[in-house]
Amino acid sequence: MSDLDWNPLHGVPSYPAGRYAVLADRIGGILHSRNDIVLVQAEAVVALEAAAASLARPGLSALNIITSPYGGWFGQWLRQGGATVEDVVAEPGLPIEIESVANALDAGAHIDVLALVHAESASGILNPLPEILALARARNIVTVVDAVASVGGHQLDVDDLGIDIAVIGPQKALGGPAGVSAISVSGRAWDLILRDGAPRESILSLADLKSWIDGGRRSLPGTPAPLEFFALETALDRIEAEGLENVVARHALAASATRAGLAALGASAWVPAAKASNLVTSVPVPQTLEPAALIATAGQLGVELSEGVGTAPARLVRLNHTGPRAGFQMVLSNVVAYGAALRQAGHPSDIAAASEAISSAYSR
Repeated sequence: MSDLDWNPLHGVPSYPAGRYAVLADRIGGILHSRNDIVLVQAEAVVALEAAAASLARPGLSALNIITSPYGGWFGQWLRQGGATVEDVVAEPGLPIEIESVANALDAGAHIDVLALVHAESASGILNPLPEILALARARNIVTVVDAVASVGGHQLDVDDLGIDIAVIGPQKALGGPAGVSAISVSGRAWDLILRDGAPRESILSLADLKSWIDGGRRSLPGTPAPLEFFALETALDRIEAEGLENVVARHALAASATRAGLAALGASAWVPAAKASNLVTSVPVPQTLEPAALIATAGQLGVELSEGVGTAPARLVRLNHTGPRAGFQMVLSNVVAYGAALRQAGHPSDIAAASEAISSAYSR
Protein backbone atom coordinates (compact mmCIF):
# COMPACT_ATOMS: atom_id res chain seq x y z
CA MET A 1 0.00 0.00 0.00
CA SER A 2 1.40 3.40 -0.96
CA ASP A 3 1.70 6.33 1.44
CA LEU A 4 -1.05 8.09 -0.50
CA ASP A 5 -3.50 5.36 0.54
CA TRP A 6 -2.75 5.70 4.25
CA ASN A 7 -5.49 7.23 6.36
CA PRO A 8 -4.21 8.75 9.62
CA LEU A 9 -7.53 7.89 11.29
CA HIS A 10 -6.51 4.23 11.01
CA GLY A 11 -3.30 4.75 12.91
CA VAL A 12 -4.45 6.72 15.96
CA PRO A 13 -2.24 6.09 19.00
CA SER A 14 -3.72 4.38 22.04
CA TYR A 15 -5.30 6.63 24.61
CA PRO A 16 -2.78 7.08 27.47
CA ALA A 17 -3.75 5.50 30.79
CA GLY A 18 -2.42 8.51 32.65
CA ARG A 19 -4.93 10.85 31.02
CA TYR A 20 -8.03 8.77 31.74
CA ALA A 21 -8.40 9.89 35.36
CA VAL A 22 -7.57 13.47 34.37
CA LEU A 23 -10.37 13.35 31.83
CA ALA A 24 -12.81 12.07 34.46
CA ASP A 25 -11.79 14.91 36.78
CA ARG A 26 -12.37 17.46 34.02
CA ILE A 27 -15.89 16.09 33.58
CA GLY A 28 -16.35 16.45 37.32
CA GLY A 29 -15.37 20.09 37.00
CA ILE A 30 -17.98 20.64 34.29
CA LEU A 31 -20.59 19.09 36.58
CA HIS A 32 -19.38 20.93 39.71
CA SER A 33 -19.20 17.56 41.40
CA ARG A 34 -16.75 15.79 43.68
CA ASN A 35 -18.62 12.52 43.21
CA ASP A 36 -17.03 9.60 41.38
CA ILE A 37 -17.01 9.99 37.60
CA VAL A 38 -17.07 6.93 35.38
CA LEU A 39 -16.81 7.00 31.60
CA VAL A 40 -18.92 4.82 29.33
CA GLN A 41 -17.65 4.00 25.84
CA ALA A 42 -20.97 4.52 24.11
CA GLU A 43 -23.62 7.11 23.34
CA ALA A 44 -25.39 8.39 26.43
CA VAL A 45 -28.48 6.21 26.02
CA VAL A 46 -26.21 3.25 26.92
CA ALA A 47 -25.03 5.08 30.04
CA LEU A 48 -28.66 5.68 31.00
CA GLU A 49 -29.49 2.01 30.55
CA ALA A 50 -26.40 1.13 32.60
CA ALA A 51 -27.65 3.29 35.46
CA ALA A 52 -31.06 1.62 35.33
CA ALA A 53 -29.65 -1.91 35.02
CA SER A 54 -27.25 -1.31 37.91
CA LEU A 55 -30.00 -0.07 40.23
CA ALA A 56 -32.87 -2.34 39.27
CA ARG A 57 -33.65 -5.48 41.24
CA PRO A 58 -36.66 -7.05 42.97
CA GLY A 59 -37.64 -5.01 46.01
CA LEU A 60 -36.45 -1.67 44.61
CA SER A 61 -39.19 0.95 44.21
CA ALA A 62 -38.85 3.84 41.77
CA LEU A 63 -40.79 6.95 40.78
CA ASN A 64 -40.10 7.60 37.11
CA ILE A 65 -41.01 10.95 35.55
CA ILE A 66 -41.86 10.73 31.85
CA THR A 67 -41.71 13.82 29.62
CA SER A 68 -40.34 12.09 26.49
CA PRO A 69 -39.63 8.60 25.14
CA TYR A 70 -36.34 8.62 27.09
CA GLY A 71 -38.18 8.62 30.40
CA GLY A 72 -40.36 5.80 29.16
CA TRP A 73 -37.30 3.74 28.26
CA PHE A 74 -35.78 4.30 31.70
CA GLY A 75 -38.88 2.92 33.37
CA GLN A 76 -38.82 -0.13 31.09
CA TRP A 77 -35.18 -0.82 31.94
CA LEU A 78 -35.93 -0.61 35.67
CA ARG A 79 -38.84 -3.04 35.28
CA GLN A 80 -36.68 -5.47 33.30
CA GLY A 81 -34.42 -5.70 36.35
CA GLY A 82 -37.35 -6.49 38.63
CA ALA A 83 -37.96 -3.05 40.16
CA THR A 84 -41.42 -1.77 40.99
CA VAL A 85 -41.93 1.44 39.02
CA GLU A 86 -44.59 4.12 39.21
CA ASP A 87 -44.62 6.44 36.22
CA VAL A 88 -45.66 10.08 36.49
CA VAL A 89 -46.47 11.18 32.96
CA ALA A 90 -46.63 14.78 31.77
CA GLU A 91 -48.98 16.12 29.13
CA PRO A 92 -47.54 15.45 25.64
CA GLY A 93 -44.57 17.70 24.95
CA LEU A 94 -44.88 19.62 28.23
CA PRO A 95 -42.80 19.75 31.43
CA ILE A 96 -43.95 17.77 34.44
CA GLU A 97 -45.98 19.72 36.98
CA ILE A 98 -44.33 19.80 40.39
CA GLU A 99 -47.72 19.12 42.00
CA SER A 100 -47.94 15.79 40.16
CA VAL A 101 -44.57 14.73 41.56
CA ALA A 102 -45.45 15.86 45.08
CA ASN A 103 -48.75 13.99 44.98
CA ALA A 104 -47.05 10.80 43.82
CA LEU A 105 -44.45 11.05 46.58
CA ASP A 106 -47.13 11.76 49.19
CA ALA A 107 -49.21 8.76 48.14
CA GLY A 108 -47.61 6.74 50.92
CA ALA A 109 -45.54 4.12 49.11
CA HIS A 110 -41.83 3.91 49.92
CA ILE A 111 -39.63 5.18 47.07
CA ASP A 112 -35.94 4.28 46.72
CA VAL A 113 -35.16 6.04 43.41
CA LEU A 114 -36.57 9.03 41.53
CA ALA A 115 -35.60 9.47 37.86
CA LEU A 116 -36.17 12.30 35.41
CA VAL A 117 -34.80 14.13 32.40
CA HIS A 118 -33.66 17.71 33.00
CA ALA A 119 -33.98 19.29 29.53
CA GLU A 120 -35.76 17.55 26.66
CA SER A 121 -34.40 17.80 23.15
CA ALA A 122 -37.50 15.91 22.04
CA SER A 123 -39.76 18.88 22.72
CA GLY A 124 -37.56 21.78 23.84
CA ILE A 125 -38.87 21.86 27.41
CA LEU A 126 -37.15 22.14 30.79
CA ASN A 127 -38.36 20.21 33.81
CA PRO A 128 -38.36 21.92 37.26
CA LEU A 129 -35.25 20.10 38.44
CA PRO A 130 -34.37 22.01 41.66
CA GLU A 131 -37.91 21.74 42.98
CA ILE A 132 -38.16 18.03 42.22
CA LEU A 133 -34.77 17.31 43.77
CA ALA A 134 -35.77 19.20 46.92
CA LEU A 135 -38.79 16.90 47.27
CA ALA A 136 -36.59 13.85 46.84
CA ARG A 137 -33.93 15.04 49.29
CA ALA A 138 -36.56 15.61 51.97
CA ARG A 139 -37.49 11.93 51.64
CA ASN A 140 -33.92 10.59 51.36
CA ILE A 141 -34.57 9.29 47.84
CA VAL A 142 -31.67 8.54 45.48
CA THR A 143 -32.04 10.65 42.34
CA VAL A 144 -31.10 9.88 38.73
CA VAL A 145 -30.97 12.80 36.28
CA ASP A 146 -30.58 12.58 32.52
CA ALA A 147 -28.61 15.79 31.92
CA VAL A 148 -27.51 14.96 28.38
CA ALA A 149 -29.43 17.88 26.85
CA SER A 150 -28.80 20.35 29.66
CA VAL A 151 -25.11 20.14 30.58
CA GLY A 152 -23.42 23.19 29.08
CA GLY A 153 -26.73 24.74 28.11
CA HIS A 154 -28.13 25.30 31.60
CA GLN A 155 -26.58 25.77 35.00
CA LEU A 156 -26.02 22.32 36.50
CA ASP A 157 -24.35 22.07 39.89
CA VAL A 158 -24.56 18.39 40.75
CA ASP A 159 -23.30 18.69 44.32
CA ASP A 160 -25.35 21.74 45.29
CA LEU A 161 -28.48 20.22 43.79
CA GLY A 162 -27.78 16.90 45.49
CA ILE A 163 -27.99 14.76 42.35
CA ASP A 164 -26.93 11.19 43.12
CA ILE A 165 -26.55 9.94 39.55
CA ALA A 166 -26.12 12.39 36.67
CA VAL A 167 -25.74 11.04 33.14
CA ILE A 168 -24.25 13.28 30.45
CA GLY A 169 -23.14 13.07 26.85
CA PRO A 170 -20.80 15.64 25.30
CA GLN A 171 -22.42 15.68 21.85
CA LYS A 172 -24.90 18.47 22.50
CA ALA A 173 -24.06 21.77 24.25
CA LEU A 174 -20.47 20.70 24.91
CA GLY A 175 -19.89 20.20 21.18
CA GLY A 176 -18.09 16.89 21.64
CA PRO A 177 -18.27 13.34 20.30
CA ALA A 178 -21.36 11.14 20.56
CA GLY A 179 -19.52 7.88 21.20
CA VAL A 180 -18.55 8.42 24.84
CA SER A 181 -20.57 9.48 27.87
CA ALA A 182 -20.08 9.99 31.60
CA ILE A 183 -21.88 9.26 34.85
CA SER A 184 -21.46 11.04 38.16
CA VAL A 185 -22.22 8.70 41.09
CA SER A 186 -22.59 9.74 44.72
CA GLY A 187 -21.70 7.62 47.75
CA ARG A 188 -25.40 7.09 48.51
CA ALA A 189 -25.97 5.87 44.97
CA TRP A 190 -23.04 3.45 45.20
CA ASP A 191 -24.50 2.04 48.42
CA LEU A 192 -27.79 1.36 46.65
CA ILE A 193 -26.11 -0.05 43.53
CA LEU A 194 -23.79 -2.39 45.44
CA ARG A 195 -26.25 -3.80 47.95
CA ASP A 196 -27.85 -7.24 47.47
CA GLY A 197 -25.42 -8.35 44.79
CA ALA A 198 -24.96 -5.76 42.10
CA PRO A 199 -25.07 -6.90 38.45
CA ARG A 200 -21.57 -7.63 37.19
CA GLU A 201 -19.65 -8.84 34.15
CA SER A 202 -21.71 -6.67 31.84
CA ILE A 203 -21.15 -3.60 29.70
CA LEU A 204 -24.09 -2.17 31.68
CA SER A 205 -22.52 -2.80 35.09
CA LEU A 206 -21.56 0.33 37.02
CA ALA A 207 -20.20 -1.99 39.73
CA ASP A 208 -17.66 -3.25 37.20
CA LEU A 209 -16.66 0.33 36.36
CA LYS A 210 -16.23 1.08 40.05
CA SER A 211 -13.38 -1.43 40.17
CA TRP A 212 -11.32 1.17 38.27
CA ILE A 213 -11.98 3.66 41.07
CA ASP A 214 -11.31 1.13 43.81
CA GLY A 215 -8.02 0.25 42.11
CA GLY A 216 -6.77 3.82 42.40
CA ARG A 217 -7.77 4.86 38.86
CA ARG A 218 -4.40 3.75 37.48
CA SER A 219 -4.98 1.08 34.84
CA LEU A 220 -7.43 1.57 32.01
CA PRO A 221 -10.91 0.01 32.41
CA GLY A 222 -10.89 -1.77 29.07
CA THR A 223 -9.55 -0.30 25.84
CA PRO A 224 -10.72 3.28 25.24
CA ALA A 225 -11.64 4.17 21.67
CA PRO A 226 -8.89 6.74 21.07
CA LEU A 227 -10.71 8.89 18.51
CA GLU A 228 -13.65 9.44 20.87
CA PHE A 229 -11.48 10.18 23.88
CA PHE A 230 -9.14 12.55 22.06
CA ALA A 231 -12.23 14.29 20.63
CA LEU A 232 -13.68 14.62 24.13
CA GLU A 233 -10.44 16.17 25.34
CA THR A 234 -10.60 18.70 22.49
CA ALA A 235 -14.21 19.55 23.29
CA LEU A 236 -13.32 20.14 26.94
CA ASP A 237 -10.39 22.31 25.84
CA ARG A 238 -12.85 24.50 23.93
CA ILE A 239 -15.30 24.63 26.84
CA GLU A 240 -12.59 25.57 29.32
CA ALA A 241 -11.18 28.21 26.96
CA GLU A 242 -14.59 29.80 26.46
CA GLY A 243 -15.56 29.36 30.10
CA LEU A 244 -18.50 27.19 31.13
CA GLU A 245 -20.54 30.19 32.30
CA ASN A 246 -20.04 31.80 28.89
CA VAL A 247 -21.11 28.59 27.15
CA VAL A 248 -24.33 28.54 29.19
CA ALA A 249 -24.88 32.25 28.49
CA ARG A 250 -24.34 31.68 24.77
CA HIS A 251 -27.07 29.04 24.73
CA ALA A 252 -29.41 31.23 26.79
CA LEU A 253 -28.90 34.09 24.30
CA ALA A 254 -29.54 31.79 21.34
CA ALA A 255 -32.79 30.63 22.93
CA SER A 256 -33.87 34.17 23.79
CA ALA A 257 -33.05 35.48 20.31
CA THR A 258 -34.90 32.57 18.70
CA ARG A 259 -38.00 33.30 20.75
CA ALA A 260 -37.80 37.00 19.90
CA GLY A 261 -37.47 36.17 16.21
CA LEU A 262 -40.42 33.80 16.28
CA ALA A 263 -42.59 36.36 18.06
CA ALA A 264 -41.73 39.01 15.48
CA LEU A 265 -42.39 36.48 12.74
CA GLY A 266 -45.91 36.01 14.03
CA ALA A 267 -45.31 32.56 15.51
CA SER A 268 -45.39 31.66 19.19
CA ALA A 269 -42.96 29.40 21.01
CA TRP A 270 -44.37 26.20 22.48
CA VAL A 271 -43.79 26.92 26.18
CA PRO A 272 -42.93 30.03 28.25
CA ALA A 273 -39.24 30.87 28.53
CA ALA A 274 -39.02 29.64 32.13
CA LYS A 275 -40.12 26.17 31.01
CA ALA A 276 -38.03 26.04 27.83
CA SER A 277 -34.70 24.43 27.02
CA ASN A 278 -31.84 26.66 25.93
CA LEU A 279 -30.76 24.08 23.34
CA VAL A 280 -33.91 23.61 21.27
CA THR A 281 -36.92 25.87 20.69
CA SER A 282 -40.16 24.23 19.60
CA VAL A 283 -42.95 26.05 17.80
CA PRO A 284 -46.48 24.72 17.12
CA VAL A 285 -47.35 24.28 13.46
CA PRO A 286 -50.59 25.87 12.16
CA GLN A 287 -53.38 23.30 11.99
CA THR A 288 -53.70 23.60 8.22
CA LEU A 289 -50.06 22.60 7.66
CA GLU A 290 -48.05 19.43 8.14
CA PRO A 291 -44.76 19.67 10.06
CA ALA A 292 -43.04 17.46 7.50
CA ALA A 293 -43.94 19.85 4.70
CA LEU A 294 -42.46 22.85 6.53
CA ILE A 295 -39.35 20.87 7.38
CA ALA A 296 -38.92 19.85 3.75
CA THR A 297 -39.25 23.45 2.56
CA ALA A 298 -36.65 24.63 5.08
CA GLY A 299 -34.39 21.80 3.92
CA GLN A 300 -34.54 23.12 0.38
CA LEU A 301 -33.09 26.35 1.80
CA GLY A 302 -30.26 24.39 3.39
CA VAL A 303 -31.59 24.63 6.96
CA GLU A 304 -32.27 21.53 9.03
CA LEU A 305 -35.39 21.76 11.18
CA SER A 306 -36.97 18.69 12.81
CA GLU A 307 -40.27 17.46 14.16
CA GLY A 308 -41.00 17.02 17.86
CA VAL A 309 -40.43 13.47 19.12
CA GLY A 310 -43.07 11.77 21.22
CA THR A 311 -45.16 14.94 21.38
CA ALA A 312 -48.36 13.78 19.64
CA PRO A 313 -50.99 15.19 19.44
CA ALA A 314 -48.93 18.38 19.75
CA ARG A 315 -47.55 19.23 16.33
CA LEU A 316 -44.15 20.77 16.89
CA VAL A 317 -41.21 21.83 14.75
CA ARG A 318 -37.89 22.14 16.56
CA LEU A 319 -35.29 24.83 15.92
CA ASN A 320 -31.91 23.53 17.05
CA HIS A 321 -29.39 25.99 18.55
CA THR A 322 -27.14 23.53 20.35
CA GLY A 323 -23.36 23.57 20.78
CA PRO A 324 -21.68 25.20 17.77
CA ARG A 325 -25.17 26.10 16.46
CA ALA A 326 -25.76 28.41 19.43
CA GLY A 327 -24.77 31.57 17.58
CA PHE A 328 -26.23 34.44 15.60
CA GLN A 329 -25.91 32.96 12.11
CA MET A 330 -27.64 29.68 12.90
CA VAL A 331 -30.37 31.31 14.99
CA LEU A 332 -31.09 33.70 12.12
CA SER A 333 -31.07 30.88 9.56
CA ASN A 334 -33.45 28.74 11.63
CA VAL A 335 -36.07 31.46 12.09
CA VAL A 336 -35.83 32.84 8.56
CA ALA A 337 -36.14 29.34 7.06
CA TYR A 338 -39.18 28.62 9.23
CA GLY A 339 -40.73 31.94 8.21
CA ALA A 340 -40.00 31.29 4.54
CA ALA A 341 -41.60 27.86 4.79
CA LEU A 342 -44.71 29.39 6.37
CA ARG A 343 -44.88 32.04 3.68
CA GLN A 344 -44.51 29.50 0.88
CA ALA A 345 -47.44 27.59 2.38
CA GLY A 346 -49.59 30.72 2.26
CA HIS A 347 -49.25 31.87 5.87
CA PRO A 348 -48.13 35.42 6.63
CA SER A 349 -44.72 35.78 8.25
CA ASP A 350 -42.80 38.98 8.81
CA ILE A 351 -39.29 37.78 8.02
CA ALA A 352 -37.82 41.29 8.06
CA ALA A 353 -39.20 41.94 11.55
CA ALA A 354 -37.91 38.57 12.73
CA SER A 355 -34.43 39.30 11.41
CA GLU A 356 -34.43 42.68 13.14
CA ALA A 357 -35.56 41.16 16.43
CA ILE A 358 -32.76 38.59 16.34
CA SER A 359 -30.19 41.24 15.42
CA SER A 360 -31.40 43.40 18.29
CA ALA A 361 -31.14 40.52 20.75
CA TYR A 362 -27.52 39.95 19.75
CA SER A 363 -26.71 43.66 19.79
CA ARG A 364 -27.70 44.18 23.40
